[in-house]
Amino acid sequence: MIRIFASLFALACLGLALVAGTHYEGHWIVYAVFTLTANALLFIGFRRQAIYFDTFIGIFLWLGFWLKLSLRVAFTAGQFHESVGAFDGSGAAFDHALTVASWGFGGLLLASFVRQRFFHYPATPLSCTGQGLFELYRTYRKTCIALFVVLVLGVGVSNIVLGIYQRGMVTQTVLPFGLNGIYKWLLQFGLSSMAALIIRFEIELQRNVSMVAIFPPLMECFTSNVSLLSRGMVLNSAALGLGGLRTVLGMNLRLPLRTVAVASITFAALFAASVLSVNYLRASSVLGGIYELPTAKSSTPTLAYDTKDFAESAKKMTGPLFIDRWVGIEGVMAVSSSQRLGWSLWKEAWQEKFQEGQLSLFDRYFIDSPYNEPAIDKTKHHFVSLPGVIAFFYYPGSMAFLFAGLFLLGLVAALFEFLSYRLAGQNWVLCSLLAQVVAFRYASFGYVPSQSHLLFGTVLLNVLLIAVADWMARRWMQPPHVSR
Repeated sequence: MIRIFASLFALACLGLALVAGTHYEGHWIVYAVFTLTANALLFIGFRRQAIYFDTFIGIFLWLGFWLKLSLRVAFTAGQFHESVGAFDGSGAAFDHALTVASWGFGGLLLASFVRQRFFHYPATPLSCTGQGLFELYRTYRKTCIALFVVLVLGVGVSNIVLGIYQRGMVTQTVLPFGLNGIYKWLLQFGLSSMAALIIRFEIELQRNVSMVAIFPPLMECFTSNVSLLSRGMVLNSAALGLGGLRTVLGMNLRLPLRTVAVASITFAALFAASVLSVNYLRASSVLGGIYELPTAKSSTPTLAYDTKDFAESAKKMTGPLFIDRWVGIEGVMAVSSSQRLGWSLWKEAWQEKFQEGQLSLFDRYFIDSPYNEPAIDKTKHHFVSLPGVIAFFYYPGSMAFLFAGLFLLGLVAALFEFLSYRLAGQNWVLCSLLAQVVAFRYASFGYVPSQSHLLFGTVLLNVLLIAVADWMARRWMQPPHVSR
């Protein structure tokens, strides 16, 4: 079935490429190279020796670059939903943007094959037996699950009420002792890391995918994303699902069709509910009368204050979500067409500081930002546009630097995944989750880049916390030594 699906998918990509190629304004060889490198990056992420970062960076960039551009060129005459700045739509401009993207893909491809020589996952996952956290979970399974559910609901509900950390919103409540940072970590991937442990332990205990390995983790993804006002529930849940699936297959366990159906239906229902709920909350007066966000085609935001407007605004925000919200080709189009490129711009970009309510450097320098409107209350809302990692590393205007930078970043991501694997119990589910976090950060890179160490430092701290907790649990669960 997997081979059949892969073959049908490849045929669909080939068909779309042929249609887009006939409508492409530039040279067909440029589009062909772009198509080959983008799809190669996607497909190598599913080879036997791929790590999870390969999988997720391939998916994110394929969606944000190749699929988006091909659909727009094939069916909308090259018109994009997001702003593309000084990009004029000429064949030369398209060729330049696609060449930049192809060099970025090339750097990541090379990094993946170099990494393969030094690190890849074994054919079979290591057993959890003897690990401290696993033994603790096995002994107090029901208590652990109950505490996890209570923690998820407590953090999610309190964040909605207090506005501690929400996407696109200025912080409403500053807690003492740095607790805002704790909330941010828990909602982004801290709680999902706990879910990854539950999934792995349930697979080990039940020798299958139990309902406990499905419902609490999906409930966490739903609750956390609604609390964050984020429509990205698919990210963490897909990472947990991929890690769990690969673990089951690696252990040669039977995966009943009924289990797959239950997990798929539950995810689809919760994902749809999360998207609609977040869109409604963003457009409702409960949050102060948030407007329908402007787009590249309509630069004037519309305030929504009655029930019909709320529903209509939520519906309009849902439409472009599945294709146009993936960061990618528009950023490269805007940057590659700019006259600002150079090393001084690169230096200035790294000096950008976070300030709630202030537009990003990319919004100010490269595009006609939809967020630079007087109707947007910047005391409550903080929206920025993102160039993505390939566009950002082309700020100096050098293809060679772009290639080298993406190659280095690919190796750095592999190092993070290796550390996650070695230090946190060789848990494939957890490795998948953290690799997705790193890959998504790369894909949406470009705003306040100098603070990236905060995310990567938190990822490492997350791994170390699990390692320390496992050591403490192992000592606690170890029977006391009886002297004779």
